[in-house]
Amino acid sequence: QVQLTESGGGLVEPGGSLRLSCTVSENIFNFNAVGWFRQAPGSARELVAEINVGGRKDYADSVKGRFSLSRDGPQNTVYLQMNNLKPEDTGVYYCRSRILSSRVYWGQGTQVTVSS
Repeated sequence: QVQLTESGGGLVEPGGSLRLSCTVSENIFNFNAVGWFRQAPGSARELVAEINVGGRKDYADSVKGRFSLSRDGPQNTVYLQMNNLKPEDTGVYYCRSRILSSRVYWGQGTQVTVSS
């Protein structure tokens, strides 16, 4: 059973930064992609950023230039560096790994709150 463990969420003021970590119980290169989604209250879960096995990174338009993905293969960990955070970035952030589109695995989520 694949397990994903997120950490790094918290409360931060607008303009601040956080770094989220997602550690996967298997080699992250076994998956086609690993990424981050978020869900704000009353809203659908949306893709924030994803990195594929070849290293290509895709970002939602709303976070381009502010968020950055990286990965540490030996640690089976993917990081999401979030800078210049805005109140609209508030939500529960979920890590997801997938093999094509048919086999997906989710973490439990970590809360990010951007507020003064």
